[in-house]
Amino acid sequence: MKKIIATKNAPAAIGPYSQAVEAGGLVFISGQLPVDPATGNMAPAEIKAQTEAVIKNIEAILKAEGLSLANVLKTTVFMADLGQFAQMNEVYGKFFAENPPARATIEVKALPKAALVEIEAVAAR
Repeated sequence: MKKIIATKNAPAAIGPYSQAVEAGGLVFISGQLPVDPATGNMAPAEIKAQTEAVIKNIEAILKAEGLSLANVLKTTVFMADLGQFAQMNEVYGKFFAENPPARATIEVKALPKAALVEIEAVAAR
């Protein structure tokens, strides 16, 4: 059985998907963009600001379920330009300073809304 997770503290799903789904004690968080949930505006077109906004959206989804970033097992980072990896990684590392999750980072041709970064995550209850 699966549980659909939704919070107003993260950007609403804009298509046929859920912000997150829980099954078997695992929480699968859909790829998050650097969108401010209160305004719907994108974070500034700068990789550090966008990475922070994305991780804060993931954090809000986890918090809605009584979890935190410490519960994250795995992330997948999608970047429009791997040349900005060091800047993204600097911000990412501030949020996952201890016992960081497994991670894959992939360069893609484009992301929705011309975002520079999108991150999906899997967490354990």
